[in-house]
Amino acid sequence: MTALHHFRDQFFKQIHTSNLVYNTCWEDPRCDRQLLQINEESKLCMITSAGCNALDYLLDNPKEIHCVDMNPRQNALLNLKKSVFKETEHPILFELFGEGNTFDFKYLLNKYLSRSLTENDLQYWQQKAHYFEADKNKGSFYYHGTSGLIAWWFKNFLNLTPTLKADLKKIFSSTSLEEQKEKYVGIERKIFSPFFQWLTSRHTVLTMAGVPRAQRNLIQADHPGGVKSFILNSLKHVFTKIPLGDNYFWHVYLFGKYTRDCCPNYLKPENFETLKKKVNKISTYSQTITSFLSENPGTYSHFILLDHLDWLAYHNPDAMREEWEIMLKNSAPGTKFLLRSAANHLKFIPDFVHDAIDFSNNETLIQHSLDRVGTYGSVHLGIVK
Repeated sequence: MTALHHFRDQFFKQIHTSNLVYNTCWEDPRCDRQLLQINEESKLCMITSAGCNALDYLLDNPKEIHCVDMNPRQNALLNLKKSVFKETEHPILFELFGEGNTFDFKYLLNKYLSRSLTENDLQYWQQKAHYFEADKNKGSFYYHGTSGLIAWWFKNFLNLTPTLKADLKKIFSSTSLEEQKEKYVGIERKIFSPFFQWLTSRHTVLTMAGVPRAQRNLIQADHPGGVKSFILNSLKHVFTKIPLGDNYFWHVYLFGKYTRDCCPNYLKPENFETLKKKVNKISTYSQTITSFLSENPGTYSHFILLDHLDWLAYHNPDAMREEWEIMLKNSAPGTKFLLRSAANHLKFIPDFVHDAIDFSNNETLIQHSLDRVGTYGSVHLGIVK
């Protein structure tokens, strides 16, 4: 490993252990729920991320959801959302996580939300209260955290090109896929300006967006043209092949907020009371999956691993093997594993995993093509034999 590569890997580690990285989940739960088929007997172990998808899965009434993340700030975010459900009503939930700001977050936090937060989580949000303050420079929670900072930079880029900003708003109001495609083709060159191409090729920018060097290498290996070509093709697929009317993933990063009609399921008013009653089924743990399962053994029906195996396989294959060994030990025939990758394959998964799990589920190809995020090389559902 060169000194530059070592520096970049340490920089990624520092970013991901010292900051809130994900302020919203970047995986489509509509596709996931089709694959996972969660029911009342389900016992989930999953990576927390921003907690949006754990709340979405809760609508299928699983028995338990265990959210595990090495970054305690990600768990603090999910715990804050849980507290909003337990201590307030839907208008406040949507103000905070739909609009992304409020004028009285400190009051809400200290008066109501503190009743359901641990001391550590409360202290964290007291320090980060400005994330939700409407009168500050950024004006939205979704422009904070490292991924949010990337969105804020792009917002400023759009402010310098107001015609592009107006065109993007028009795309989201398209009445047909054909109209949407026509509008996107008309502005593709504006989006992929020399500045945007330069920005998306920077290691620092990709790190802040949650893309480590290992994933960048996978993209370079599997996609002709590298990262820039991958981003171009991903955006073209999302903006020309899938209706944007409910694509809240791209909407929130382009405009800093959701709308009533374009938002995650946990923010919809018709789901509020259901989630309020069930939110205590979600537990959070700031540790690795391996250490969590060592302390909480049992038979889990689902493991939702996001894309973290890309990084683990490259940087610590022994830890990855240990993680798979303990996950399989806590599985049973029929247990489901859901994971994503920047690669188009699962060659980095140990042979003993392929011997124990069947990854030949064709439904993943269908759901991957319908994924509203569109920035992963592949999605995989495996079922223990």
